[in-house]
Amino acid sequence: MSNSFKLNLVQRPRRLRRTAELRALVEETALRPADLIAPVFVIDGKGRPEPIESMPGVFRYTIPDLVKECGSLRKLGILAVALFPKLDPRLKDEDGTAALREDALILRAVRAVKKAVPNMIVMTDIALDPYTTHGHDGVLLSDRSDVDNDRTVAILAKMAVLHASAGVDLVAPSDMMDGRVGAIRRALDAADREGTAIMAYTAKYASAYYGPFRDAVGSAKASGTRSLDKRGYQLNPANRREAVTELRLDEAEGADIVMVKPAGLYLDIIRELRFATRKPIAAYQVSGEYSQIQAAARLGWLDLAQCRRESLVSIKRAGANMILTYFAKDVAAELNG
Repeated sequence: MSNSFKLNLVQRPRRLRRTAELRALVEETALRPADLIAPVFVIDGKGRPEPIESMPGVFRYTIPDLVKECGSLRKLGILAVALFPKLDPRLKDEDGTAALREDALILRAVRAVKKAVPNMIVMTDIALDPYTTHGHDGVLLSDRSDVDNDRTVAILAKMAVLHASAGVDLVAPSDMMDGRVGAIRRALDAADREGTAIMAYTAKYASAYYGPFRDAVGSAKASGTRSLDKRGYQLNPANRREAVTELRLDEAEGADIVMVKPAGLYLDIIRELRFATRKPIAAYQVSGEYSQIQAAARLGWLDLAQCRRESLVSIKRAGANMILTYFAKDVAAELNG
């Protein structure tokens, strides 16, 4: 029996969803391998890559394997890596002094990558949490009640110059200390490193989703907890306007790229900053976001490929120009067909 009922509609949006070709023609948000930045963990030694239990599919690489991994990423069209070191606990102390060593692991890693894969953009984390026994992003006051903002900033500025001298393209201060972007910019310029860019962790929230990352760099074990309280310097997850305040400061102090972290739970913040700045915006899909998708997929509750793709498209749609994600390699391979 035929259905003779017809709606009198001039506009039928489904016309442009009828075929895959039509849907592709009107697609508003494109995701490319060049939009993805791969965070990579590096360790000392000569052993095989170490799997990170809380981050399935993610490894810590020795420098020779790191170089190979960066070569593979570049062939997939990924233009940038963000390097994070995991130190031998014996090198850590209260003040994170290993961060300023000329032979630091991260500096050796940068030099090796830039020599072997010169067209790979390399960025490094400027913060002290991988280097301190207490796991905080800076040095503590004498009574250990808080991070010493200004003393920490002085150390971070020296650290940034060391990284720039090793060849990094971008330094990425993730510490959330007041004034650190300006201090780093001045230090870089004074050292004739004015070409080194700053990707500021502008709106880094005090999120509960960082636990697997802290396992990966060893700061969780150093502090004895996966949920070290950093609310005294990271942003309150309940606040939106505060992110714009940080944006204005970072722009004025010389940031070249601004970042929102985490990404998926803070799409409104990405959008807020997109309307407030003309600077490029990075968003960091953090370890907890990655691991929860992996865990649900392993239980058969979600489709891994579709969910990781959707999660990244949503971040790009919100206004991010680039995304740091542990899915970078797999998604780039998928996008390349």
